[in-house]
Amino acid sequence: MIPLSDDQPTRRFPLVTVAIIVVNVLVFVGWQLRIGMEDAVGIGGFVPAMLSEHEPGAWTRLITSLFMHGGWMHLIGNMWFLWIFGDNVEDACGGLRFLAFYLLCGVAATLAHTWGAPDSVMPLVGASGAISGVLGAYLLKHPRANVRTLIPLGFFTRIIDLPAWIFLLIWMGMQIFFQAMSGARGGGGVAYLAHIGGFVAGMGLIVFFEQKPTEREERDA
Repeated sequence: MIPLSDDQPTRRFPLVTVAIIVVNVLVFVGWQLRIGMEDAVGIGGFVPAMLSEHEPGAWTRLITSLFMHGGWMHLIGNMWFLWIFGDNVEDACGGLRFLAFYLLCGVAATLAHTWGAPDSVMPLVGASGAISGVLGAYLLKHPRANVRTLIPLGFFTRIIDLPAWIFLLIWMGMQIFFQAMSGARGGGGVAYLAHIGGFVAGMGLIVFFEQKPTEREERDA
């Protein structure tokens, strides 16, 4: 399933969401491709075994890895999901709170992956854990929103409108299914446990990061 758009307007331009997308693109194009993917991942990718063994730099990599990607499709897919769902969550939180929320969800996702594979030496990169947190928050804030969705089934490909709660629960169900099929270390290089951890973290953290109605009124005055 590929989300194409949603029907939820925002009060303000999603400046932080756009800034995060720009930073991810610049890191990938301006740094990773320039110095080489293998070298870049070796410098900034998160390795669970480093944290388990308390190696220097492990905690820094929890953040740097969130702004790195394994290829063009990885980058485009993540940034597209962030563009579709991030603006409304940023609108609920406010810019700075959303940035903190996003980073915490990403860290929680990476720690969930580390819990499942503490001795793994395979580097982890990508914003998908943090974006999964955004999806979890969106589920709580806008469950009845309509998500225009591309269902790519070859000759039977269709574009349909799905309620957000159906789209996101199907997405979450797929992460759980693939995690169960592949085991704690993920399959095909995909850290499904990080997606699950980020989604759950987003559902829990949005309660603390969303602005209260009075704060929104003051902001919009």
